[in-house]
Amino acid sequence: VQLQASGGGLVQDGGSLRLSCAASGSIVSINTMAWYRQAPGKQRDLVATITSDGSTNYADSVKGRFTISRDNAQNTVYLQMNSLKPEDTAVYYCHADVIIPYGRTRLWGQGTQVTVSS
Repeated sequence: VQLQASGGGLVQDGGSLRLSCAASGSIVSINTMAWYRQAPGKQRDLVATITSDGSTNYADSVKGRFTISRDNAQNTVYLQMNSLKPEDTAVYYCHADVIIPYGRTRLWGQGTQVTVSS
């Protein structure tokens, strides 16, 4: 079972990007999915979470600008990022709490770079 993230890139201040993260493998179901980010020299911080029934939570720094969503049929989580700022520059990681046959595992995606130029 693995997570594959995509959608990062270089964008100007005020621009938008959409990140995607798809889970694949022997999956029974997925509980909470989330996006984290890590800027150079800083710790990895939580950006947003979404539960299996669609309840969401956001870091104060992204509220009103970012939207997390998911497609349960496709085992995919998205992060729509609008009004991007240079301080949003980081490597973005997806995370999922996955129920697999005979167990449970927590997965990280490989990270995707988001760079916002001023």
